[in-house]
Amino acid sequence: MSFIWMIIVGLVAGLLARAIKPGSDPMGWIMTIVLGIVGAMLGGFIAGLIGINADGGFMGLIFSVIGAIILLFLYEMIVSKRRV
Repeated sequence: MSFIWMIIVGLVAGLLARAIKPGSDPMGWIMTIVLGIVGAMLGGFIAGLIGINADGGFMGLIFSVIGAIILLFLYEMIVSKRRV
């Protein structure tokens, strides 16, 4: 059950991050889920650095979205350099 929960939370975090961050991010459902899951890992790392327990609940979702937004900005920087 935890694997399905991870996919659902990853999808929600990825969708929220793509909705909050301006710009066009052409990616499908699978990449949105991966974005949310990796963003959750990054967000958990950031929360640990500043001393906040974000293991679940609302704070976990907030830090997951923050991590996903950071990843979207990094992705945009990498892709824009490749196009030049």
